[in-house]
Amino acid sequence: MTEDLSVYLDSRRTLVEQALMNAIPADWNVNARLRESAMYSLAAGGKRLRPIFVLTAAEAVRGEEEDARSAMPFAVAVEMVHTYSLIHDDLPAMDDDDYRRGIPTNHKVYGEATAILAGDGLLTHAFYVASQAPSLGVSAERTLAVVGDLARLAGLPGMVGGQADDMEGEQGITSIGQLEHIHLHKTSDLIAFSLRAGGHAGGASDRQLDALGRYGTNVGLAFQIQDDILDITGDQDILGKPVGSDERQGKVTYPYLIGLEASRRRVADLTEEAIGAIRSADLADCSRLEQIARYLTSRDK
Repeated sequence: MTEDLSVYLDSRRTLVEQALMNAIPADWNVNARLRESAMYSLAAGGKRLRPIFVLTAAEAVRGEEEDARSAMPFAVAVEMVHTYSLIHDDLPAMDDDDYRRGIPTNHKVYGEATAILAGDGLLTHAFYVASQAPSLGVSAERTLAVVGDLARLAGLPGMVGGQADDMEGEQGITSIGQLEHIHLHKTSDLIAFSLRAGGHAGGASDRQLDALGRYGTNVGLAFQIQDDILDITGDQDILGKPVGSDERQGKVTYPYLIGLEASRRRVADLTEEAIGAIRSADLADCSRLEQIARYLTSRDK
């Protein structure tokens, strides 16, 4: 990653994390343990990839790096949805993980019941946060479109459905086509949402929204395949979570089905398809999106 991109990602991550810390109003009467549990996972760090994509997409449409404030409610909303999904994925009934981002998972600290409720609370609150975008200049019509996209792409036909398909997948049974379907919904849908949401905040045309969505779908699939690769080749200290968990749990992955080298080629091909999509969209400036796509291809965490 170039120093310039590193500085950019750090600055956007800082903006997102400042907004996240203030996303649950301090004057709301919320159960103290529930608030603490929700904030524990929300403040646990991570790449903040999805909210950064929201901001970067808005900037790409406008061509102004410093003017993504109106996109922030959508950025916070998608990170809340992502965080809730991680809390629930880590539960004993799902992936049964003890660590996430280098710290104990939510249920290991607060118990299963509180962890479930914290996830429920973050999911619900995400829609409240997204609904505040008109106060920052986003039209009610575009805000409604974003809320509808979030409900669909994070819900039954999207991320949740992909997780359900993933739980049913088994080595020796799941085909490469079925695996791609799982990844497209479990991971890509929420990333595609992020790009489209940022596009709406930036005032994108329908054609630009379509291109941003295609970019997000391809980058999301490449991102998940890279995760599959890192589960085999990664360093636990760098990743912040155990490696080899997919194999131990009998999960089917791209490397399991087509091998490491073919998986790496697939990541590279998807990255080029993503870049081709945004280059065709007549955005004011798509250079940051190109840089991020290439960075994700070579990441080690």
